Amino acid sequence: MRKTMAGQIPRQAKQVGSEEASGVEAAGMAAGAARRRSGFTLVELLVVIAIIGVLVGLLLPAVQAAREAARRMSCSNNLKQIGLAAQNYHATFNRLPSGYVSHPTNNGAVPAHVLIDPDTWDAGPGWGWAAGLLPFAEANVVADNLRFDRPIWAPENRSTVGMNLPLWLCPTSSGDSEPFLVTGPSGQPLSVGGAPVRLGRSHYVASHGQESCWGECGAVTSGPVFTDIYTSETAVVRIQGDASRVADGPFYRNSRTRYSDVTDGLSNTIFFGEHSSALSDKTWVGVVPGAMTHPRFSSPENGPDAAATLTLVHGGPSGGELDITGHPIIHPVNFPTYHVGQMFSQHPGGGMVALGDGSVRFISEFVDLYVWAELSSMNEGEVIRWDKL
Repeated sequence: MRKTMAGQIPRQAKQVGSEEASGVEAAGMAAGAARRRSGFTLVELLVVIAIIGVLVGLLLPAVQAAREAARRMSCSNNLKQIGLAAQNYHATFNRLPSGYVSHPTNNGAVPAHVLIDPDTWDAGPGWGWAAGLLPFAEANVVADNLRFDRPIWAPENRSTVGMNLPLWLCPTSSGDSEPFLVTGPSGQPLSVGGAPVRLGRSHYVASHGQESCWGECGAVTSGPVFTDIYTSETAVVRIQGDASRVADGPFYRNSRTRYSDVTDGLSNTIFFGEHSSALSDKTWVGVVPGAMTHPRFSSPENGPDAAATLTLVHGGPSGGELDITGHPIIHPVNFPTYHVGQMFSQHPGGGMVALGDGSVRFISEFVDLYVWAELSSMNEGEVIRWDKL
């Protein structure tokens, strides 16, 4: 009996040992399997990457839209400040600043010390509407460093007129934001007094109205203007250097517009708007006689234009110009004529404008052409059809 029991004990121990070994082996295999399952397979990794890509694709437009909304709000605020500055200027001087200041002449003759362009009769000192608004736009320090009794290209003004001011820059504009050299008819830098003229940039412009009187218009005896944009009727008026006989907007050469002159209503008249440097150079400083504004890209309808377009634009129609169908040529914001003398914005779908009452509106680039013309003039007696805006 002791032998038998003694013989059985080793077999039981062996059996227990075998079971323990099997358990350890099974645990090791399970742990190995767990370790193998803790990583991603290639297929799983590719699926995760694809999902992340889809999510990024869905979120990116939203992020871009949010950024553009912020840029558009900043642009709107800039125009709001410009509109308020114009109101404060008018409250102080009982008029708006001139579109640009030019030595007056009705025959092209000026004193010998005055620089004049014989083709347009644009002359010094050249200060523009935006320079006049500086003291009312929290830019007193800049204004104090300017000699307004001297031309903008005078040596004592050169360093200050070449400054960029944040108020005059739209964050959406993809064009240059740095100061630029004024160019002549050839597109090369214009030399005045033996030196080029560098001016601070602006992405905002003032409205000359429907009509434009710059370039050859500024130096002719008479010219045509529209009397009825709906029937394309025109009349010939005497000009002789007086742009007020043509302009029907608040800003033009030597303008002195009062609110009482805006008979169409301040809330019905565009005063300021956008012009991105992606199309052409604009400045807050003013006009240099002999300069030309050149488009940065070509279209069948655009080309260089006179120095006044450094700071002014118009909405059309102008000068009795008709398209091939016999209708007046009107170019609202972003219209594909891409004139250097029109408003141009890079906000999706349209651009911002400031009205005479200081309000700021976003105008669709698909706005009714006649509504745009109605908003551009200040005293034509047209009724704004707001339902077509």
